[in-house]
Amino acid sequence: MSRRMPAEWEPHEATWVAWPHQKADWPGKFDPIPWVWCEIIRHLSRGERVRVVVPPGKADRVRDQLSRAGADLAMIDLISAATDRVWLRDSGAATVLDPGLGRLLVNWRFNGWAKYANCRKDARMGEVMATFNGLNMEKPRWMGKRIVLEGGAIDVDGEGTLLTTEECLLSTVQQRNPDMERADYEKLFASQLGAAKVLWLGRGIAGDDTHGHVDDLARFVRPGCVACVHENDPADENYRPLMDNLDRLSGMTDARGRRIEVVRLPMPRPVIFDNQRLPASYANFYVANHAVLVPTFNDPADRVALGILSELFPTREVVGIHAVDLVWGLGTIHCLTQQEAAIC
Repeated sequence: MSRRMPAEWEPHEATWVAWPHQKADWPGKFDPIPWVWCEIIRHLSRGERVRVVVPPGKADRVRDQLSRAGADLAMIDLISAATDRVWLRDSGAATVLDPGLGRLLVNWRFNGWAKYANCRKDARMGEVMATFNGLNMEKPRWMGKRIVLEGGAIDVDGEGTLLTTEECLLSTVQQRNPDMERADYEKLFASQLGAAKVLWLGRGIAGDDTHGHVDDLARFVRPGCVACVHENDPADENYRPLMDNLDRLSGMTDARGRRIEVVRLPMPRPVIFDNQRLPASYANFYVANHAVLVPTFNDPADRVALGILSELFPTREVVGIHAVDLVWGLGTIHCLTQQEAAIC
């Protein structure tokens, strides 16, 4: 039996989030953001522990806000550590299960998506997680250099198949690992995450400033099945790249030889704020132990997306989280969460 990264729907020991404090990430819209976090943590705390990284000296204030919002404080750990931002999907470490070592953290190098210089505190989130849990941690390298990768760039089925995009990892503008090619990534994902097969999609959605993260685009919902967003309007800039991704998936098989079943998720109408298109996508849902938290956008497609995901996750409560303000920070629910897998 080899090392593997569990799928998100497998049991969690906890979910990690970081408390929002960087007002510049939501210019003119920060006031409601902590309460969005409270709502997310309230739902998570009903079914698993939530480890909340809070700025030093802010624990009492955060605890009070969570209490007022009705979160189960007995299920919440407040961990004091400085952060630059809150997107732990990308800055945090991934949990893998290793037959010789048990639970192990794989900590990629985080460089602020090759866009933000103020990312050094976030780059230490793997160490924060390892110290809190007492887990061993690996820092993968390629040709002597730490490998740059974000958690939102990949998605796994827990059975040896991994989803990613060419735009994120292979494009000339991505500035993550310029010496690495497709085959190099495939060897890396096999050795570090147990991914025997990598499914390469093309471009991500419009408005995504991460160069095409797959967690806004296509997600495994069970082995052999992927939920992928699509756009019905031929005039929308998402139409052609999303059709290309659907066409690719329809001809793919997973690591066990199963033909991929594709379930189409709608896209909301474009969410525009301050003349900027934002990365609004129902694919940015998070699968918790007992629930699936789904971003919603005051859009008629909200109900359609929630209905589809309810059918895909019949044993979990599917909960819509209002994300119109949240997405102004260029991320939503999956971007801000990082599961800590349990041994199962």
